[in-house]
Amino acid sequence: MNQQNRTSNITISRLPRNIWAVSLTSFFMDVSSEMVLNILPLFLANVLGVRTSVIGLIEGIAEATSSLLKVFSGWLSDRLKGRKWIAVAGYGLSAISKPFFYFASTWEAIAAIRWTDRVGKGIRTAPRDALVADSVEPEVRGLAFGVQRAADTAGALLGILIAAGLVWWGQANQIQLGAETFRTVVLISIIPGILAVISLAVGAQDVPLKAQGEAPRLAFRSLGKPFVIFMIIVGIFDIGNSSDAFLVLRAQERGLSTLGILLMLAAFNLVYTLLSAPAGSISDRIGRRKVIIGGWLVYSAIYLGFALARQAWHVVVFYILYGVYYGLAFGTTKAMVADLVPETLRGTAYGTYNAVLGILDFPASVIAGILWQGVGNWHGFGASAPFFFGAIMSLLAAILMAVWNPAPVRARAR
Repeated sequence: MNQQNRTSNITISRLPRNIWAVSLTSFFMDVSSEMVLNILPLFLANVLGVRTSVIGLIEGIAEATSSLLKVFSGWLSDRLKGRKWIAVAGYGLSAISKPFFYFASTWEAIAAIRWTDRVGKGIRTAPRDALVADSVEPEVRGLAFGVQRAADTAGALLGILIAAGLVWWGQANQIQLGAETFRTVVLISIIPGILAVISLAVGAQDVPLKAQGEAPRLAFRSLGKPFVIFMIIVGIFDIGNSSDAFLVLRAQERGLSTLGILLMLAAFNLVYTLLSAPAGSISDRIGRRKVIIGGWLVYSAIYLGFALARQAWHVVVFYILYGVYYGLAFGTTKAMVADLVPETLRGTAYGTYNAVLGILDFPASVIAGILWQGVGNWHGFGASAPFFFGAIMSLLAAILMAVWNPAPVRARAR
């Protein structure tokens, strides 16, 4: 049976149990995380009076903190030939860290909690992604990752709507976020965080790997030249992809209220949810590169729109369209990682992929914060600058991805 026929015979309802268990876990964890993390930069700026350069530092270090753990946890899952319980441990650490936001009253405390949460993400991400890739045939890998991303984003949508309801109940249309409203959101977020851990612990099973070989080395070059080139191109894109916290701050800077921001984020996540699975399925048919290039070109155009936005509704429109980029490129890029390496190195590859992006998130967010408000006595270039920078870098990455034409490198089918 050829690839196209095999793909057409697989429907979402026939995906294996592991995909649904991981997806349910992603759903609950994003309900918990997105309730808090989308308003965290507002709490830092409105309540604690923190500058964007410090917010960029917090966000950048938060991702960089988890980077080495992503490599190690992915490599360890290859070494042990087991993904599930490493991922469960990571989800558990993130769930435990969330309640401490309730007591935090300084940016240093917020930073420590945020970094602990990212350590949990660093532990779980690579083994989880490898478990998804292990659980399906290569011909439907894009669909599997699309479904997982759709569930993740549906959780974000629900989390944002819950946060929006709490903000509406607590402070209606006030522009700035209040401390008590933030703490109420934190308390509610604890419940779905616990459910996320239970879903993976009970619902998922490790998949025995058929391929045999030497224990994987913790070395970048061992993953092969196609993967290295892929990561260089993705890295160029990511250096202009600063934390979405800056998009939230841009919306508020243009005059959008806290409630308006949350409703905008909900609409964005709805678009992301609806597009993720279809985009993943399309990438199974026409190839990952074409879908990724399309997503990056959309990103470039949208970031240009953020830079040129003059009114709050401009930011709202572009942020909703921002979901098109995520739907097209985010899950598809993860599926392409598994296409470029054998199954015995998937955990290491996903760890490396996520680590490189995590490391680059630090300079990307710091650069964005400095471009916006400067550092020291320098006041920066203004609110548009980080978005012009992101548009240029994503366009460059799209061009390089279009020029690069790797020979087909398929992971062994299970």
